[in-house]
Amino acid sequence: MIDFDLYEAKELYPFQVNTVGSILDELRENGNQFNLLYQLPTGGGKTVIFSELTRKYIDEWKKKVLVLTHRIELSIQTSKQLDARGVRSKIINSEVKTIPDQGEYSCFIAMVETLHNRLNEDNQFLQDIGLVIVDEAHYNSFRKLFQFFDNCNILGVTATPLSSNKALPLRDNYNKLVVGESISGLIEKGYLADGKTYTYDVNLHGLKIGTHGDFTVNSMDIVYGNHFMQEKLIFAYEEIARGQKVLIFNAGIETSRRVEESFKKLKHNIRHLDSTFSDKDRKDIVRWFKETPDAILTSVGILTTGFDEPTVETIILNRATRSLTLYHQMIGRGSRRLPHKNEFKIIDLGNNVRRFGHWQDYINWQDAFRFPEKFLESRVSEIEDIQFEVEYEFPKHFKEILNTQKLIEFSIADAYYYAIDNGFKGRVAIEESMANHAEVISEATKDLEEAIQFIQLLQDHIEHRLKHYTKCISKCTPNYLKYLIETYNRQLIQKLRIELD
Repeated sequence: MIDFDLYEAKELYPFQVNTVGSILDELRENGNQFNLLYQLPTGGGKTVIFSELTRKYIDEWKKKVLVLTHRIELSIQTSKQLDARGVRSKIINSEVKTIPDQGEYSCFIAMVETLHNRLNEDNQFLQDIGLVIVDEAHYNSFRKLFQFFDNCNILGVTATPLSSNKALPLRDNYNKLVVGESISGLIEKGYLADGKTYTYDVNLHGLKIGTHGDFTVNSMDIVYGNHFMQEKLIFAYEEIARGQKVLIFNAGIETSRRVEESFKKLKHNIRHLDSTFSDKDRKDIVRWFKETPDAILTSVGILTTGFDEPTVETIILNRATRSLTLYHQMIGRGSRRLPHKNEFKIIDLGNNVRRFGHWQDYINWQDAFRFPEKFLESRVSEIEDIQFEVEYEFPKHFKEILNTQKLIEFSIADAYYYAIDNGFKGRVAIEESMANHAEVISEATKDLEEAIQFIQLLQDHIEHRLKHYTKCISKCTPNYLKYLIETYNRQLIQKLRIELD
């Protein structure tokens, strides 16, 4: 995913020089077995920074450096930067079983699984390592390697110091976080292009949250694959970004291919790319994208890291996410600055700005590092707001005993706004919701005792509905919601008693 031409050693910007100096000072002051996490926004040049850091570390400490990455493209990119700075490096890929000429290299670059296998076979596979640099340190796969380097310094580098697994916070493995320049600071100093954001109202009803905490790919394929969302995407592109070089980020392959098909019908210059493509096809498409002024590249996941194309003019988020890290990774692909490019566009079709704020907004990363759970609770703009976008998912066995489809089709929010628009009180929505529940329950049983049992089974769904109602009327205190649920249950039982008598 990179330009495979030979690199030239890039001259460091003043803030990058200061960063290298600050990190080396931390290592000098704290000695071995000190793990440091460094945060720098996407586009800030972390590869250049840790390549120069590697050179200086080797010169001063006379020990070797190991760089860990999670993608082969990043390994190659890092190797070229190191070689350009006079650091002889070796990439440890799946073909490297032994390193008999280990003494000829001062730096090694490896992906996690490959190196983990080698070290399990021989824990002396690498020798004389003093510093381990972890690129994209928010991923948890690197943790398994730390046991082999317990007498080394570990430096993690990331744009977002939040663990990809909230149950495994980064503070467990790193002693200190050093925060680099902010996004707004890099923009102000002319190192990053500024992002101008355009948001469109989208209906995300139907999204489901998976066990990993983000919206599921399947549910996003359904929502974003429909005709109306495709039309909205095309409208947004033609209104804001027609003729520009555009990256479109999707959640699923099916959606991305539909995007390609829809744009091609309108004669737009577009190609699709995902992780199933061969290395040659990826390379060809990336080269086409680089050389084509009005190119549109619709992709799935593969371009969020390890991809650097400064000529991108517009980023389209044709997906929703609950991951602040992914949000920043996607937008960061457009932030590279060029002499003729000091601004790029961001089109949000997933309510992501509402969740996380604008890309340039200040973020207290020290809070994120020290108190990640509280930080996430405050950043994912109130968890209740997410619930209003997510369709309630019934337990599987409910479908066998109740007509859950009839429950799914009723929207208390739609009923509320319809009542208001037609001069009725919003309370009508509660009555219609109750009638919907009563109808489904009475279809399933004519026995009042069993009907009351069904009401108990439906408590989560009733609460979900009433939360939507409180959102409509902007009144959602815990006490009011509790009162509303209790009143709803009591009146629903009375309604069923009359219907079943």
